[in-house]
Amino acid sequence: MKLNSFPSKSYRTVTVLCIGAIGLWAYSAKPLIDPGDLPDENRFAKTVLAEKLNEPLEMAILPDERVLFVERHGEVRLYSPTTKQLKTIATIPVSTKYKDKEGVETEAEDGLLGINIDPDFEKNHWIYLYYSPAGADPKNILTRYELRGDELVVSSKKVLLEVVTQREQCCHTGGSIDWDRNGNLYLSTGDNTSPRATLYAPIDERPDRGPWDAQKSSANTNDLRGKILRIHPEADGTYTIPDGNLFPKGTPKTRPEIYTMGHRNPYRIAVDKHNGYVYWGDVGPDAGIDSAGVGPTAEDEYNQAKKPGYFGWPYFVGENKAYNDLDFTTGKSGAKFDPAHPFNDSPNNTGLHDLPPAQPALISYTAAETKKFPLMGTGGRSAMAGPTYYKDDFKNAKRPFPDYYDGKVFMYEWMRDMILAVSFDGKGDMTKMERFLPNMPFSHPIDMAFGPNGDLYVLEYGTGWFLKNDDSRLVKIEYNAGNRKPSVRVAVSTDRANQSAGAVPLKVNLSSEGTKDFDGDALTYQWKIFSKRSDGSAGSQPTVLNEPNPTFTFQKPGQYKAILTVTDAHGLKDSREVDIMAGNQPPQLALEITKGNKSFYFPGQSIAYQVKVTDKEDGSLANGRIPAKQVLVRATYQDEANAQNVSQAGHKFSEATYLSTGQTLMEKSDCKACHFMDKKSVGPAFAEVAKRYKSDANAVASLSNKIIKGGGGAWGDAIMTAHPQLALPDASEIVKYILTLSDKKVASPSMPTQGMYTPKENEKSNLVFQASYKDKGANGLPAQAAEQVLVLRNPLVAMGTSTSQSKGITLFKMGTQPYPLVIVMASDTYVKFDHLDLTGIKTMEFAVAVPKAQLIAVGGRIEVRIDSPTGPLLGQTEELLPNESKDPADLFKPNMAKVAIKPTTSQHDLYFVFKNEKAGKSPLFVPVTVQFTQ
Repeated sequence: MKLNSFPSKSYRTVTVLCIGAIGLWAYSAKPLIDPGDLPDENRFAKTVLAEKLNEPLEMAILPDERVLFVERHGEVRLYSPTTKQLKTIATIPVSTKYKDKEGVETEAEDGLLGINIDPDFEKNHWIYLYYSPAGADPKNILTRYELRGDELVVSSKKVLLEVVTQREQCCHTGGSIDWDRNGNLYLSTGDNTSPRATLYAPIDERPDRGPWDAQKSSANTNDLRGKILRIHPEADGTYTIPDGNLFPKGTPKTRPEIYTMGHRNPYRIAVDKHNGYVYWGDVGPDAGIDSAGVGPTAEDEYNQAKKPGYFGWPYFVGENKAYNDLDFTTGKSGAKFDPAHPFNDSPNNTGLHDLPPAQPALISYTAAETKKFPLMGTGGRSAMAGPTYYKDDFKNAKRPFPDYYDGKVFMYEWMRDMILAVSFDGKGDMTKMERFLPNMPFSHPIDMAFGPNGDLYVLEYGTGWFLKNDDSRLVKIEYNAGNRKPSVRVAVSTDRANQSAGAVPLKVNLSSEGTKDFDGDALTYQWKIFSKRSDGSAGSQPTVLNEPNPTFTFQKPGQYKAILTVTDAHGLKDSREVDIMAGNQPPQLALEITKGNKSFYFPGQSIAYQVKVTDKEDGSLANGRIPAKQVLVRATYQDEANAQNVSQAGHKFSEATYLSTGQTLMEKSDCKACHFMDKKSVGPAFAEVAKRYKSDANAVASLSNKIIKGGGGAWGDAIMTAHPQLALPDASEIVKYILTLSDKKVASPSMPTQGMYTPKENEKSNLVFQASYKDKGANGLPAQAAEQVLVLRNPLVAMGTSTSQSKGITLFKMGTQPYPLVIVMASDTYVKFDHLDLTGIKTMEFAVAVPKAQLIAVGGRIEVRIDSPTGPLLGQTEELLPNESKDPADLFKPNMAKVAIKPTTSQHDLYFVFKNEKAGKSPLFVPVTVQFTQ
């Protein structure tokens, strides 16, 4: 949803946002789960051990800290901390595709799925693999191999367990392996059922529709799929059944291996070795809304099994929200299933009809915001469970985690790139959940494990499903309870500019500003300056400077490297480096608005601009030695967040892609997990979608609705997961962007270096002027470029884009909305916009919601001031009164308040000050937008 696209005469956007704000009010005043006092995040360090992996799935940490992990296509890989090398030690022949009845092969989720080591690995060297063996026989197998040194002994293979599957349709494999302290092995299996015929419960009982009926597997007491199995492996490669599984040994129509059942896709499981509780994340279905007569909105689940049980799928989801007994032949809806007495009468069921009572999820959440668990946020869903940390298990570890995490279970979200630490009381009941290292970035974590030294290893799958991702990694997170090495920052500048290049003699200022020691130790600094060879290696004896911020003059042209090493009082050190180029002065470029407001554009009103370029070696635009055609000048439109990023980042726009609003929203979403621009993944390529719907006048409406609600059928049996967290305007922007991908890309021509530009009518984004020049190089050195970006705001400005806010202002961010909502909690508060040009601004019109019935807002007025909250008053609104309407359609209709502004020139800090001397402790209102007019 774009705040700056909301028309001044409409209040639909205000309605949606204020509803969200009320949701915030409801659960922020008394949060269900408190965040707790987390340990210092600066004591955790993340190290990348290996990257660019090919679909890594599960790992095991060996006693000597070597890391074994498997990749879906069959590779068993081993990382050595001694050599710091990763190698493939075996390739298991696996099946990764399914073949439908027409013989068409499609990528499935099968392959090499799980790995773990025997509890007595140091004695027997056994490892266990779970995979889909190559060949025509549809099954998955649990196997045991010997690991001899770095060699997987293929001839030692023992097949412990077979899980009969179907390979006619995708999906859901499970495949995670773990152990309890009694030597029992736990294995998760998915429901092996296609989700692509329905967004709700796959209970299709028609003839030949077994692959679409999860009652054959998850709800079948005589089938090993959709379960967590518990067995005891024996030395001869067989297994026995431990006491205490869900069905006593010998019970007719049951499998004694079943510990828990009723799972859709328990992709990662973890057993608490101290109390035996089993944790798992169950990846849920795809429905974006409740459907009368069919079932509830889809949810993912984190679950806990203190004992064996049935956990509901496919009859229930989340906290036992029931589906209806739908007849897929007639489409007629039956009664809702009863969680106290679930009953499986599917013709595909070979087990008992009466099932154990369904157990509710520990934590469940939808794609949209979940009020009970707001910490989960919004977006795509893939719940997974990780280890429980106990400090007693790491008494001799080099780097144990802090005691704060003792007894906490680590859970993680693959799609949302977050890790949770969940606390439980002595009875095993959840008491608290919090983010673990919320400021540390992850790229789709798919497995986690603690190593013997106390470090947490994380396997990151990477962005796209079914791909060898560049951002796929094996990483290690270390906690340092003692002395920490310095955090080093380096920068270089010349007397002319904040740059690391120039003509000789080149005097540079080397800076260590920002370098710090988290322990407060005294630091020593050493700079070494080398000339660089063509391969980047050092090519000369270094010049050594022992100052934090020295200056140095380069006399000879060339490329150089300056390395700063900082050492603390205990001898720990770290280094950073910066490249310097001497012998080619970068060009100087200035882009100026010569007529018009310098902060805003006004559609239809022309803007005069001029570009000036000078270069020490090339000449200048003014003297003609630099031809105008070599200077690139463009005007584009960009949403506010990205326009600001472009301005601040200093990217060379001639080489950058400036994103449309729809592309920006898509980049922030989970779309890239299932779609790519020009090739098929789980879903179709965006280019193919654009081609198919290019001439469809209803495409934006129909595809936007499908994005939000989910759906399928247009691209074979592929399902579009629901995205109810997306507002309709946002989904529409994404679709509009996708539809442009069918157009042949033609580079927009450069504008003149001096002239007039007339902004488009009805444009809602910001106007971005960009100018760039790349010189010819000098003294055999590469070319240098200069660029400047000027951003002119759309005159309709969202209050949530303010630069800063005073105490008493609450910012509420909802879904993928790029700007937060401003909620005024008290009088004498304000929001501030830095450096706005008010030249020619005659009026400002505010859209302000004052919803008394829901928000208990009392209203007030807005003062327009410059330079400070008590600075000169340019104007103020009339009193904004609460909305007394009882009609929900009018509840959030905004007050539109126009204010005449005293003539003001040049740039000022602009303050909107919110006043109501009689408000007491009541909130005032929700100011949404302000429209500037000349």
